Order: sequence, then C-alpha cells, then structure tokens
Amino acid sequence: MEDFYKTRRLPPYVFEQVNRLKAKARASGADIIDLGMGNPDLPTPRHIVEKLVETVQNPRTHRYSASKGIPGLRKAQAGYYARRFGVKLDPDTQVVATLGSKEGFANMAQAITAPGDVVLGPNPSYPIHAFGFLMAGAALRAIPAEPGEELFRALERAVVHSVPKPIAVILCYPANPTAYVADLDFYKEVVAFAKKHEIFVLSDLAYSEIYFGDTPPPSVLQVPGAMDIAVEFTSLSKTFSMPGWRMGFAVGNERLIAALSRVKSYLDYGAFTPIQVAAAAALNGPEDCIAETREIYRRRRDVLVDSFARAGWAVPAPEASMFAWAPIPEKFRSMGSLEFSKLMIEKADVAVAPGIGFGEYGDDYVRIALVENEQRIRQAARGVRRFLESADETLHNVVSLNSSR
Repeated sequence: MEDFYKTRRLPPYVFEQVNRLKAKARASGADIIDLGMGNPDLPTPRHIVEKLVETVQNPRTHRYSASKGIPGLRKAQAGYYARRFGVKLDPDTQVVATLGSKEGFANMAQAITAPGDVVLGPNPSYPIHAFGFLMAGAALRAIPAEPGEELFRALERAVVHSVPKPIAVILCYPANPTAYVADLDFYKEVVAFAKKHEIFVLSDLAYSEIYFGDTPPPSVLQVPGAMDIAVEFTSLSKTFSMPGWRMGFAVGNERLIAALSRVKSYLDYGAFTPIQVAAAAALNGPEDCIAETREIYRRRRDVLVDSFARAGWAVPAPEASMFAWAPIPEKFRSMGSLEFSKLMIEKADVAVAPGIGFGEYGDDYVRIALVENEQRIRQAARGVRRFLESADETLHNVVSLNSSR
C-alpha cells in the first residue's frame, strides 16, 4: 500500500530498529542498560509536583486551557529570560507556551513554510529540526553542526546557490546530539548574517541549564537586534526533569510568535491547566534544584568518560547537554552506526542511539545519554570492555554472516 504524501517524505525511523532489538533482548532476560533515548530518569522536584497536586483539586482547572499558555505562565517565562539572559520579553506578544519544544518547532514549520521553501539546518541534529520542515513541504539544506568558520562558509554558499533563497536557519546550542556549544560572538555573527539576507533564525535552547563549564550558554536574543528576526525554543524537560509533562516555550519575534499562536489555536487548547500552573511554579521557584541536576549530570559524564576510556573506548567529554557524542571505535567504524548500535545490545547489553538517526553526517558516531546512575554507567563500561576485547571474533562472525547471505 502506498504511503501518504507527507509520510513518504520521512525516512525510516532508525531508532525503532534499535528499540525492537532492545525489547527482544529484555524479553529474553537480558539486563539492557539503556543509554539511547534522552529520557531523564531524575524525579521532578517536589515543590513542582506539590503545586500540580494542589491545583488539580480545583475543578475549574479541569476545563479547556489557553492554547498560547495561561498569563501567569507566560509572565514566568518572561521573568526567567530577564533574570537569566537580561532579555526583556512582552509576555502577551513575544511568548507562547508549547507542548514541549518539539511541538513548538513542528508547528512553527507549519506556520511559516510554503511548499518548496528552503530551510538551512545542522546535520547531524535533533530529528524534528529537519522533519518538521520536511512535513511542511520545505527543502532542507545541510550546514555543519559545529559553530565556526565552516558553518558560515556553508551559510554564504546556501544564500548564493539556493533557489529560492532560504527563509530560515536552524541553530541548536548546546547541541543535541553533538553537545557543541556556542558563545555570544557566534550568535552576533549569525544575527548579522540573517539580518543582511533577511532570513529568520530559529534557535533551540532546550539544554540551556545543563552545562559543565563556568560560563552558562547564552541566548541568541541577547544580541542587539536579534528580536527582529529570531525565535528561541526552550523546554522544562531537562532543566526540571519534566519530560513527560510536555511543557516548553517559543519566545522572540512578534510576527513569528503570532503565526505560531494562530496555528496552535486551531490545533490544541494548550497543556492541562494544572501542568501550566506547576510549570510557572518551577520557573518562579528556587533554583537549587537546577544546580543539583546539573551536578548529577556532571558526575555521570565524568564516570562515563573515565570508565569507558578504561574499557578501551575514548569518549570526548561533552561541555554541555545530557549527551556524549562518541566516535565509533575504529575497528567497527566501517559498519556504520546502526549496525554498531545493534552489536552493542547483543554483545555489551548496552543501548545507544545510532548517529545516522540524526543525519547522514552522524554515521561515524553514536549518542550516549546520561540517563542512568553512576553504578549502571560503570556496569555499562564493563559490558563495553567485554565487547571490545572480543572485537576480532565479533567482526569475523559478522563478515562470515554477511558473506553467506
């Protein structure tokens, strides 16, 4: 049976192949350590949960909510931007609540894209960055994920050679999956380029509070004039360990925010009101829980890098995010990230995310999520050691299997 037009534009979901293998191994009794999906395992801070429980007792909160977010929540997000970035936002015209940053990106694509529009996006990158626009009918042109001169050369080439001219450039720092970080000077160059060529900037800042250096990641909206062309997407999923609550935001340029708000008004009534009230309590509340979460991820990162190195796999230490972007060990690199990820489940009892799922330029890597405790990460490293010590035998078996087909 032929696929529908929009589903035909989507590639096979490679993560599903790993998930099926993981489920099969677990059904057979294997203890699979899942470092694949970026699904935070830490509990949501108690004061946020208590606010949800308190609010849900009021029957009035069980009615339809506000698609763009209740006023108190939008004010809380504006307050966060003022404190954290020194950026002033009008909660009525420059802030909209979204069902996580993923929904915000997808519906922004629906709001601003005409069939055939060209959008510039990093490769590798979080899938919704590309596929939200693909489903909206856009053509994607890849730019490097790492901030630097090569990215700007790619932007210049894209403006010269793309027909029609690109309408938007997507950025994501701290980056998922690569964990690259960008500084304010980089954003200043991007904003200058975008304003010169009349291109929108869509910035994903979901990992703004998960960083390990002394300097917190900046917002593109800190750049003077950025509000003329930029919208930024944030999420409470990682900052407050609220992934299942589905609460995020888009903030910035009034024209883009109005377009997103209008599309959303046709599609949803917003998150359940008690969730929005609790989210406002998170943004307005104490920040020690954020620092504690950050420190937990820092310790997990250090254990991962140290224990995997001892096991024979050099994993670069990420400067931010809850992910390590790990080059596939040399002996296995030629097989690609999907087959390597399958072997990791079979031979190491460890699940990771194949880099090919984030774009073709990610195929020499896998993404490792810091979503298990330190003891389990050390256990994963022991599985990796066993796997790598038997690498020659494993590769011989793989070659024999393939040649017999």
